[in-house]
Amino acid sequence: MSPFKQICLFFLLAITTCGAQVAVHKDASKTFEERASFLVSKMTLEEKVSQMTYNSAAIDRLEIPEMNWWNECLHGVARAGIATVFPQGIGMSAMFDRKQMFENANAISDEARAKHHDFVSKNKRGIHQGLTFWTPNINIFRDPRWGRGMETYGEDPYLTGELGVQFIKGLQGNDPKYYKLIATAKHFVVHSGPEASRHSFNVDPSDFDMLNTYSPQFEKVVKESGVYSVMCAYNSFKGVPCCGNKQLSDLLRKDWGFKGYIVSDCWAVTDFYNKGAHEVVQTKEQASAMAVQAGTDLNCGDSYPSLVKAVEQGLISEAELTVSVERLVEARLKLGLFAPKGDVKYEDIPYSVVDSEVHRLLALQSATKSMVLLKNNNLLPLSKNLKKVAVIGPNANDADVLLGNYNGFPSQPITPLQGIKNKLPNANVSFAQGCRLADGLPILEAVPKAVLYTDSKLKNKGLKAEYFSNTTLKGNPSHKQIDKNVDFLWATTPPFPEMTYDKYSVRWTGYLSVPKSGRYAIGGQSYSGMKLYVDDKLIVESDNVYEPKTEYEYLDLEANKAYKIKLEYKQDNSEHAIMRFLWEAPNENLEKEAMALAEASDVVVFCMGLSPLLEGEEMKVKVDGFAGGDRVDIKLPASQTNLMKKISTLGKPMVLVLLNGSALAINWENDNISAILEAWYPGQAGGTAIADILFGDYNPSGRLPLTFYKDINDIPAFDDYNMKGKTYRYFQGKPLYEFGFGLSYTTFKYSNLVLDKKQATNKEILLSVDVTNTGKVDGDEVTELYMKSAKDDFQNTIRTLVGFERTFLKAGETKTISFKVQPKQLAQINADVKMEVSPGDYTFSVGGAQPNEERVKEANVVVSTVTLKGNPFKI
Repeated sequence: MSPFKQICLFFLLAITTCGAQVAVHKDASKTFEERASFLVSKMTLEEKVSQMTYNSAAIDRLEIPEMNWWNECLHGVARAGIATVFPQGIGMSAMFDRKQMFENANAISDEARAKHHDFVSKNKRGIHQGLTFWTPNINIFRDPRWGRGMETYGEDPYLTGELGVQFIKGLQGNDPKYYKLIATAKHFVVHSGPEASRHSFNVDPSDFDMLNTYSPQFEKVVKESGVYSVMCAYNSFKGVPCCGNKQLSDLLRKDWGFKGYIVSDCWAVTDFYNKGAHEVVQTKEQASAMAVQAGTDLNCGDSYPSLVKAVEQGLISEAELTVSVERLVEARLKLGLFAPKGDVKYEDIPYSVVDSEVHRLLALQSATKSMVLLKNNNLLPLSKNLKKVAVIGPNANDADVLLGNYNGFPSQPITPLQGIKNKLPNANVSFAQGCRLADGLPILEAVPKAVLYTDSKLKNKGLKAEYFSNTTLKGNPSHKQIDKNVDFLWATTPPFPEMTYDKYSVRWTGYLSVPKSGRYAIGGQSYSGMKLYVDDKLIVESDNVYEPKTEYEYLDLEANKAYKIKLEYKQDNSEHAIMRFLWEAPNENLEKEAMALAEASDVVVFCMGLSPLLEGEEMKVKVDGFAGGDRVDIKLPASQTNLMKKISTLGKPMVLVLLNGSALAINWENDNISAILEAWYPGQAGGTAIADILFGDYNPSGRLPLTFYKDINDIPAFDDYNMKGKTYRYFQGKPLYEFGFGLSYTTFKYSNLVLDKKQATNKEILLSVDVTNTGKVDGDEVTELYMKSAKDDFQNTIRTLVGFERTFLKAGETKTISFKVQPKQLAQINADVKMEVSPGDYTFSVGGAQPNEERVKEANVVVSTVTLKGNPFKI
């Protein structure tokens, strides 16, 4: 065959003739759908299947590079090295601020684009280096015990949907042709714990709960943000696993008009056949066929390679696979695959946006907006003339607690302790740990050089270190030296210049000798993998490429005895190389140190709460009160409350700052501590934001996006997915702090509520209200609009949020706030299980919180009723 004919054959991709040599997949006159269809038509069965897993293989002959679809950016580009880290999802929701959500997401997508193009320039296309992001988590935080609730936007579907729309728009961009990133709304659907049973539990929600709680936010982001990806959940829905549930994919595609692709949660398809999970089929082939036929296009996991055999076995046709592959290729085209250079404007985003000063300021602004002042008996703001400040608690000086989960790595994290020190450069700001976060959870820190030796005679300090220019610890080490201890954060700077920053390994050997006999927690923290041996016995092992992981075990050690140590570390493709040899030595003086410090100080600032070591996604937690990442109770761990009770006897002014991802039953604290600030997991600028609020440089304005109950026994069981008795809409008891609650250093009054007292059932309702800052301090006010129908529904809904606006007002200033309430927001389920707006009375309350008699009397809330006329209006 002549060279010319060979070229012609290769360019069967051409539009008309070889002479034109304009490939269909590169032809701007063709739609993305046409281009995708043509490309997929040239693939073999095996090539099609290779594109249906998260780590899609390259197809060189079709000029398709490899692609890893697994990326995270919950509150900043995650797991991909240095990035700006915003408050955790639950904290961002507490801002009640659509505009800020969009700006945060826009900054995150700028960094993601810049990082991706930098990775590609280095021929890196691996996990956490792409443009398809599995964010946001818009499940409803229906129960405070759920460990992953921190990732969500709270307990209300309207708030969640409104914020989710803005976040997705900020990620996906505004270009009419190309996506900046592709966002993924997860986890579809009815998914919010328990973590321990997520691979096997089935939910059969009532039609009322499905329509009013579990699906509205997903429908909103599909219809209003154009989200291009949805992740199906682990659990079953009405007896069928979500990732194999055609009823759910039909709801997305046929009822709501979803145009994108569906991705499985990770290894969810294996739950179809794994013992102890759903067990609805017998084999991997059956599971994969079931998932694809139900509309799940992309598999996070290792099941879909079996689709080749599934086709051979007649379980599924190649034509059915083609539908999914075309969706996936079209998504890649919409991100700019095959686009001519310069056609995608996002390619020009410079790497300098990453961790830029503008983004750092956004993170600080978000942190201050997110924090909720829960109590203030005229103690705050504190005076900057204080001379002695005691900062006490296990969350006071722990940078990891700022980050929550699914996080990136900030270059300059500011802890609460550091933030207060920066605020008061002339004061004596002192720190004491005081207690553990919880009994059974050690306070780990780097093993000090004083107890490490190179020899069993304990004469020479340090550990022998061997550095290898490979990931296997094989061959001759590139470098040998004595390291005083192991406490390294290399990030993307290798230990030695000639080494490749993402491909090396290290072995440390030596001896550990402790000065005091006792029970020690021994372990380490690494990103991509480590092993720790003590006296040749493997003590802890970690092999994780997703995020830094801390592992430890307890050992009884004798004083002055030499314990043989071997610590191995591998750095394999991480952008955040870290290796720390950690321990907790016995210390009976924690409480004494805190008491002494508090007694010598003018004011005590407690930094308490929870930690990503206690709450999170499917975790192995060895602490009473916590299970699998979830919580068994919602009180603060007793170790913290007991310490605060003892320090309270000193009579010092006390402030409590909480860092946590979920609601806490802080009953004693509410009764006995003068000021309480909820700071969440506030991101890289958390310490600065806390200090700004405590010392009056920022007027707190956050609102609770979930209910803080007094006792876990006040609400139904965790695994009860019936919404009756849960969240502000259905909880009949008296909460400790209600949804939407938050204090300020100033006061606001509402007046002149204007609305049409009579309206048709099929028309939007227009409202306006005046809000005045009646205090002496400038500040933001979050105005909340709630609706209550006179007609009881199936759940006796107390009230429903139907609008919110954040507004800045100077002291003495008045502004008019306007709302539009759509008929769908007033709809209820009728006897035919359809949503309709019924004629009758609808009561609206507008103010800085939910309505009650006192707030109405003080004009913090105003109330009015509208009578809707006409026939029932079906939505």
